[in-house]
Amino acid sequence: MSDVALLIPLAALAIPISAIWTNHKRKIAEIQITAATTLSAEKAAQYAQHTAELEARVRVLERIVTDGGYDLATQIEALRHEEHPLPPPPRTDH
Repeated sequence: MSDVALLIPLAALAIPISAIWTNHKRKIAEIQITAATTLSAEKAAQYAQHTAELEARVRVLERIVTDGGYDLATQIEALRHEEHPLPPPPRTDH
């Protein structure tokens, strides 16, 4: 069998294999893009949640600072106790 006769079947196999390989690489690229987009959307949702929490805290602080009818120190202490409830201090009866 001559070299040319051997190259014809190899070329006939190389074309579909190349097409399958190219299609496979395209699908992998699409999956990677989808994964990156999903991750970006999750990060954006986390940032939005964090921003909303910070805005709520700022609103509370603005209300405390601008409302002249309340004692500022008392309000801040009340907020501290809401976020991190502490047990009452130990009694020291001597």
